[in-house]
Amino acid sequence: MWREESRPTFCDFCICLIYSRIGWWQKLFKNIFKKKFFLCGELWGKITNFAPKDFFKEEYMRFLGNIEAKTDAKGRAFLPAIFRKVLQGASEERLVMRKDIHQQCLVLYPESVWNEQMDTLRQRLNRWNKDHQRVFRQFVSEVEILVLDGNGRFLIPKRYQKLAAIDQDIKFIGMGDTIEIWSCRVADESQMKPEEFSSAIEELMTLG
Repeated sequence: MWREESRPTFCDFCICLIYSRIGWWQKLFKNIFKKKFFLCGELWGKITNFAPKDFFKEEYMRFLGNIEAKTDAKGRAFLPAIFRKVLQGASEERLVMRKDIHQQCLVLYPESVWNEQMDTLRQRLNRWNKDHQRVFRQFVSEVEILVLDGNGRFLIPKRYQKLAAIDQDIKFIGMGDTIEIWSCRVADESQMKPEEFSSAIEELMTLG
């Protein structure tokens, strides 16, 4: 039996449907109404189906930690289970792989995150500027679309293995909304020393 104070009402349902479609009300909607409706599976399902596709993703798209793994002879690797659960919770089925712009590692973008990155870059560039077009073309063309198999495995093509100096031992590093893939050797070499990291954090957090 539902407790009366937590049982969703038709009025609450209508308010949620309206606010879920108004961009700047979305944060308020989540904070005020979600706990109440989470108790009612059927009604909550209707609301989440009605809401925009990426409405609830920000709560789930948090990749954290680092996990060491190995690739097989064909360059296949298993995406760590903890990261697969994050993707499943956000209903993400495809990943986009790209060499990182600044560092010698690969980056896995959930498809929705990649689309956001691409849209942000597109908005900053002028279609009628040839240099801008070259930047955009290089950014969006040097990618690989990935779909995990039934065991959570994917292939790292040989050209990407070369770009990231990947041999067999690799490290997955969660970066919030993306996942990095490093050669273990390169990852260890790129780490900041503890005192350097401490100073950098202190400087960043005390700016302004």
